[in-house]
Amino acid sequence: MVNTLSHLGLGFLIALALGFKGKKRNTLAFLAILPDLDFLPFAIFALIAGSVSHEMRNQLFYLFGHREFMHSILFILLVTLLIWLKTKDRLFTAAGLAAIISHVYLDYATSWKMRPFYPFSTETSTLGAVHFFDPLANLIPLLPVFILLVGYLKNRGKWNGKFENFCTFVTNNRSKFYTTLTVVLVIWIIAVLPAAKLFLVNYISGAEGAKISYQDTYPSSFGKFITAYPYNSTHYKIMEVSYWSGVERSDFIEKINVTGDVPDAPAYVERAGKLYSTTVPQEIDYPVYSVSEENGSVTVVLRDARNPYVKYWAYFKTVYRFVFDTESGEYVAYASDRQGGREERLEENWFG
Repeated sequence: MVNTLSHLGLGFLIALALGFKGKKRNTLAFLAILPDLDFLPFAIFALIAGSVSHEMRNQLFYLFGHREFMHSILFILLVTLLIWLKTKDRLFTAAGLAAIISHVYLDYATSWKMRPFYPFSTETSTLGAVHFFDPLANLIPLLPVFILLVGYLKNRGKWNGKFENFCTFVTNNRSKFYTTLTVVLVIWIIAVLPAAKLFLVNYISGAEGAKISYQDTYPSSFGKFITAYPYNSTHYKIMEVSYWSGVERSDFIEKINVTGDVPDAPAYVERAGKLYSTTVPQEIDYPVYSVSEENGSVTVVLRDARNPYVKYWAYFKTVYRFVFDTESGEYVAYASDRQGGREERLEENWFG
């Protein structure tokens, strides 16, 4: 989920459903947004990343990167332990655990890969069952924020007479109201959406006669996903699929495209692939290579085959451009979020 306000609202929802008020309620709301404070260590990482070795850069990325360590199971357990040691309150500790898990799970359930088992494993994974503008997943957590805001303004003498019926209803049914919202949201994001995606992926796999990856099927809008599979040795088949229509459109993307007569093109492709495999965070699932030669250099552009179908990869860099000098063999590398996006030159320590 990219809506920080919804994360905050989910923390309030957990607090209100369990009857917490005041400082404890606000603390639970803070815990629900705590993982996103990783932008602070990430800023430190950005400052020092260019001055360390490649191996150190990768390890620092795992620790300080966005959606990395502070979105891991170990981080959740450490924070929960600190809450227990500080309060010795079982219910509040359980509520704190739920608040942090709610954030990490919702991020995991959207379209970004994470390393939930770091440092025990650096393998990435994602559920990818919830679009990050899913109406229920964003609207329900906003209701507690709205209710608290209305209450605050009324206490200050503002908005008198407005939302009276709604406020009265919430006041008279406080426990049932917040509990119902929580149950509906949990069922929607933990049971309904993941199961619906599983049925869709299995249906598309059967229709295509090929194994479609659940993990690499990413939500592109509400009820729609972008997916792909290796059609043969030279092409991927890219598809936009939906709950309502199955495959809505598809295309075949060539894995390697060579412009002109480029000697040793396969060798340059292999080298670019090996260089990319050493860096983090490994965003590309279906690599496509475009090779060209000009003025004594060979350029290899590496991108994800799904890029033409995606308007925005949040936080992703899915286009890498390697420029190899044909005489010396040295190279420079660049990256951008997608074709046509702002390109940045990468430090040498990006690659091993």
